[in-house]
Amino acid sequence: MSASPDPRFTPAAQSDEALLEAHEKLLGRQPDSGGHYSLMPLGLLFLFSGLILFAATYLNRYSGHYAPTVFNENSVPSSGEAEVKVDPVAMGKRLFNTPGACVQCHQAAGTGMPGVYPPLAGSEWAQGPADRVIHILLYGLQGPITVEGKSFGTAVMPAFGSAGFNWSDDKIAAVLTYVRQEWGNKGGPITADQVQAVRSKAGNRAAMTAAELEAIK
Repeated sequence: MSASPDPRFTPAAQSDEALLEAHEKLLGRQPDSGGHYSLMPLGLLFLFSGLILFAATYLNRYSGHYAPTVFNENSVPSSGEAEVKVDPVAMGKRLFNTPGACVQCHQAAGTGMPGVYPPLAGSEWAQGPADRVIHILLYGLQGPITVEGKSFGTAVMPAFGSAGFNWSDDKIAAVLTYVRQEWGNKGGPITADQVQAVRSKAGNRAAMTAAELEAIK
């Protein structure tokens, strides 16, 4: 009966060269079979990066350096032509003749109504100091007043710079400029800055009296 072969002396199933080759494969770089690698995410990354670059370039070129005057939702639409400045005398005349405003009492010819509404044509008040007439239109007038030697005082002049009319500085200036240069009057023009200065200094107050107006030089 033959003895069982000693495993220590049994030849290997593979040669040494085959084992070395197998070890090299195991030690080498293996493919990332679990990463599910795809070119799609990389393509999207480049696409969005390009869009961001384009947007940044567009804004830098056409934003107008973010100046507030480039786009103003409150601005008046323009035809592209040079802006025409408003004639204050023409604007003042239109406001003066607005129904319910100055023309109702002082009449279109500036003659007023005897004993009730004083005239503006030839009036020393209308042609007097700028601050004085600004006070009259801003705050109104109450009590008796003498114009060209005649007394008036049965009616109260309303305030055009506050509730009711609430005219802006530009409108006040335009009407006064018109009155001071119409019907042969020789008064100088009034600016919106002058009106604003009086409004800021006087603040909110009651109607003026002739005595208070005479104190304004």
